[in-house]
Amino acid sequence: MCTVPPTPDPPPVEGTRRLMDQTERVFYGGYWIKTYPLPADTLQAKRALIDALTRRLFNHTEHGLNVPGARLKEARAAFDAETDPAMRRVKGGMLAGALFNRATDIFRRLVELQGEGVEMNEESPLVRDCGRCLLEAMELGRSVLHRSGEEGLDELWGEPFKAFSVPIEDFYESRYIKIGQCMRDIDRIAEAMVEGFSSIPVFAHIEPLVRAFTAAARTKTETLRTDAAIFDVWPRFVTTGERLAEIQPLVPTDWTLHAQDCPSVRHSEADGLELIRRGRDLIFYIARARTPMPKSTREYIERCEFYRRNGHRPSMPSPLPA
Repeated sequence: MCTVPPTPDPPPVEGTRRLMDQTERVFYGGYWIKTYPLPADTLQAKRALIDALTRRLFNHTEHGLNVPGARLKEARAAFDAETDPAMRRVKGGMLAGALFNRATDIFRRLVELQGEGVEMNEESPLVRDCGRCLLEAMELGRSVLHRSGEEGLDELWGEPFKAFSVPIEDFYESRYIKIGQCMRDIDRIAEAMVEGFSSIPVFAHIEPLVRAFTAAARTKTETLRTDAAIFDVWPRFVTTGERLAEIQPLVPTDWTLHAQDCPSVRHSEADGLELIRRGRDLIFYIARARTPMPKSTREYIERCEFYRRNGHRPSMPSPLPA
């Protein structure tokens, strides 16, 4: 008698919410993501949100861009007068920073006026000026690099405008979608590390270290700093990352034969260790920014495959000064 296997349950609809271990979670991109209560949809709440997004932006982008909004005219004049492409890129980032801060200054004033009983609508000159500043900053921010030096984080520049222009509920829902995308990229990097290194004898012990770190990274990505759990989540994230970065080859030699599908290739241990540390760093960047880095993720996966097949790492960009 033939037994028909049970039909697997279809995946939940995107945005489905469920209570799991007394914690509400929302389903996006294949992951159940921890949710948090929404703040009130008021100017005061939006001001606090945009302040936080501004700090977050400058924390993850290259140094020197946090120009006060009061110096906007100077920043624009320096940018407009520059002809050297490399200098113009950096000055464009400084102008974006000044525009960003001007928008935040305007928003603070809007909240003060609201507190004094002055009603503001979308046609108010201050509201429109705030929106223009954020839009221009978002356009200029496309050329700004992440502190790793590998790619920009365009979405960080666009988030304050989104927070400014859409209801609070919609903004936070979009953040859950981004967190799901971050978790996906973290797992893609993990698979590339496991596949690229496990079959090389000196790195055969890497998989449990990768799995422990990426599990901690996913938890860090969904956890706010205001959550009491952060006092366990952050230390676990840091220490599992340290253990991965401090991995030691099983055999203390400069080169070793590949065991399986590339038996004639000899692999540089030094290059392998450097590539493992770069993978740890990339996961760290994604989890801290809570923003996917698709270009860096794709290029890292390609580097792991290159190393597996050729025995040495390809050339990689130098990180920006810390």
